[in-house]
Amino acid sequence: MKADVKGTLARYFLFFVFYSVIGWLYEVFLEVIVYRWGFSNRGVLFGPYCVIYGVGALIMIFALGRLKQTPIRIGRVSITPILVFLGIVVLTTALELLGSYIMELTHGSWQWDYRHYAFNFQGRIALNPSIRFGIGGMVFLYILQPLFEKLANRMPRRTLLLISGALAVLMAIDCLFTFLL
Repeated sequence: MKADVKGTLARYFLFFVFYSVIGWLYEVFLEVIVYRWGFSNRGVLFGPYCVIYGVGALIMIFALGRLKQTPIRIGRVSITPILVFLGIVVLTTALELLGSYIMELTHGSWQWDYRHYAFNFQGRIALNPSIRFGIGGMVFLYILQPLFEKLANRMPRRTLLLISGALAVLMAIDCLFTFLL
């Protein structure tokens, strides 16, 4: 059976966009509702997405997907979810640190400051947000991703390619608009 590379890439691109939008909504929710700072676009692009969340989601899918399916036990107790949680914390913290350096290099600064949190490193990463990302990552891997996979698998291939292609064009235009104008 011939592998459907286009379909697979389209599915993963769709996941990337879903999680980028969810990340943007999460960031705006924190800013407007929790911290009451008012609205600002939390992404580096014009559109309503934070690409670092989409990248992080794909990294977690590829890096932790098999671990999530592997039953690891100590006696009768499954420790797989604990290992997955720790993996999420490590991966998202490393991605956030890397993202801060990339943003500083490309924009002169990064969009968050954790200096007021305990256990922070240069205000770029901190224990509290890392734990929150761990919890969010568990919701993502155990609840959202299986749901999104079911939805994507039910979509006719042509529809999947059309939607992913349209979103790719929109993001490409956004990137051109953001970085060239």
